[in-house]
Amino acid sequence: MENNKPTEHDITEVVAQQSAANPTENGVVMVINHGTVHPPFSVLWTTVLYCAEFICASVLSSMYHKTDDVVWMGLTITFMLVPSVLTQLTLTFVHRDLGRDRPLVLFMHLLQMGPIIRCIEALVVYCQAGKKEEPYVTISRKIKLKHGRGLGPAFECEIGHSERKLAVHRNAFKRTAVIQAFLGSTPQLTLQLYATIQEKYVLHTRLALMIISMISIVYGALVCSVLAIQIKYDDYKVRMKPAAYLCMILWRGLEIATRIATLVLFSTTLTVWVVLVGLTNLFIFFFQPWVEFWARKASLPENIEKNFSKLGTTVVLCMVTFLYACINIFCWSAVQLDLADHDLVEKQPRWRSLAIYYTLRFMENVTLMILWYYFKSDFYEYICTPLLVVQLIVCYGLAVVFMLIFHQFYHPCRRLFHYNVEDCLRCSCCWKKKQSQPPENHACGPQEHAPPDLTNHLTDRETDIVDDIMEAA
Repeated sequence: MENNKPTEHDITEVVAQQSAANPTENGVVMVINHGTVHPPFSVLWTTVLYCAEFICASVLSSMYHKTDDVVWMGLTITFMLVPSVLTQLTLTFVHRDLGRDRPLVLFMHLLQMGPIIRCIEALVVYCQAGKKEEPYVTISRKIKLKHGRGLGPAFECEIGHSERKLAVHRNAFKRTAVIQAFLGSTPQLTLQLYATIQEKYVLHTRLALMIISMISIVYGALVCSVLAIQIKYDDYKVRMKPAAYLCMILWRGLEIATRIATLVLFSTTLTVWVVLVGLTNLFIFFFQPWVEFWARKASLPENIEKNFSKLGTTVVLCMVTFLYACINIFCWSAVQLDLADHDLVEKQPRWRSLAIYYTLRFMENVTLMILWYYFKSDFYEYICTPLLVVQLIVCYGLAVVFMLIFHQFYHPCRRLFHYNVEDCLRCSCCWKKKQSQPPENHACGPQEHAPPDLTNHLTDRETDIVDDIMEAA
């Protein structure tokens, strides 16, 4: 008997033709599109970084044990195990394994090998995807972006079981990448750089661990930035260009490297005071979201997890706030927490917060470098310390420049901004010029007697209606 069941291509073509005749229904283009499943490169890359850093830290700890460096060994093991345990808990929580009968997976997590078994699962799902027809489990509704603008009405795509499973794996490993970067790799890199300066020689294993940790930190910062964009512009289908990633790598790499170098150099001279600097930063960023939460007299968000009580929700929010504080100690977290919102993120970013953060961070770095310069030990007498100070200040300035370039030219949703970097700079210059002139000679005109509110720069813009159904599909 001949099989008259239409193929996937036929279904897509028929629906596209029907949509072309009636392009929108309630402002939504209906599309049946089982797209190709993309390989889980992010899962594989995060697993490789996790294993490489764990192995290097273990080898370095054994070397410290042989040389009786108990302090270095203990701290290295601590910064290796603490993020590893948190990574296992995160993966277990996201995949909800505690309520399922999976003894092998749980045993692998106890052996700190959870990312490996999860990576294997993701690869198996990817290899089996598309071999048999599977019904969709959910529908994704997005607005397509082209040249930074929204094109046409929203379109819907079906998400199959395989694609959904891979999405769960990707989301879980994004969380673990951030945890590994800022709760493990950042203190590990700071410790090993401090140990290298104190011992006045470089071990090959220690150097390898520092390089891997730096790569892990930059990758975690990139994940934070991309996640922030995806959360803030959840209604749009966001795609990052290679030039945008390159600009973000330069921005994040210079920012983090300069910050860690400044803290390490300051700690070699004023060891006790660096603890005070670190704790002050931690407390400020930890309590800032809570102070705003209490000032608004808001209530705790609901449905973060159905089985959580108010105490459990509070504990989860405290852990999220702690991670947020640890990120902001070393670099801009790219988000502002809103503990009263279900997504925990303020979706209307503020230029003012960004400007205040980088201004205060720049002043703090300069102050720490000046204090180190005046109280440095004789170890640095063979180094051109003024040149080193200038290099660190210039590198942080370059990081800010690359950040501004990214938002002005390479941000995927820059056309949706009501104000961009250029507008803010022009407004600031115009406002200063107006203040320096008599009232009757204002160059800005009467329409600019007060500077625009730059705190909320994301507004709802009308998008051009493009009757191109196949492109939307």
